[in-house]
Amino acid sequence: MSVLEALKSRRAVRNYIPKEVETEKIQALLDCAVLAPNDRLRQPWHFYVIRGEAKLRFKEIAKEFLLERFPTKPNLVQDSLAVLEKTPLVIVATADVIPGDEASSEDNEYAVCCAIHSMWLAAKELGLGMVWRTRGVGLVRDERLLQFLGSPENKKVVGTLFIGYPEADAPESSRVAAVEKTTWL
Repeated sequence: MSVLEALKSRRAVRNYIPKEVETEKIQALLDCAVLAPNDRLRQPWHFYVIRGEAKLRFKEIAKEFLLERFPTKPNLVQDSLAVLEKTPLVIVATADVIPGDEASSEDNEYAVCCAIHSMWLAAKELGLGMVWRTRGVGLVRDERLLQFLGSPENKKVVGTLFIGYPEADAPESSRVAAVEKTTWL
């Protein structure tokens, strides 16, 4: 598959079959992630692979968060937890925060975004699906997630990646043509 084909066919996959992702494929995703461009070759990423028993613990903090965040929406809470239950693999991606250097810290976040995108393209080639979550069950902005990860110092969570074998092909999404989003100067 060419890079152009991979970019055109990449989709957010939210529904997975109940099959664990093999360690070799997880390692392949991570190996692709660290090839992403990054300022001054700081390689500012760290990945936390969550599966098995750790995923059960993640589900508990997700449930606690969702119940607090959406106390009047029990169906939303249950649907979000069901998604987590059906997702075989979760990877949390963090960026290094450089104290006193906001610009470099921001550049590090951008690099991690590129790493996540590299994983997304690799997932397609490996027969996997992926969705990058930041809100809700992704817990990106909740302190409990950092505590769950071991309270790493100087790390910012950029995304929680839900990965597995797709239940079906994700539908094609409509995109605005580049010409509508481009100004030539």
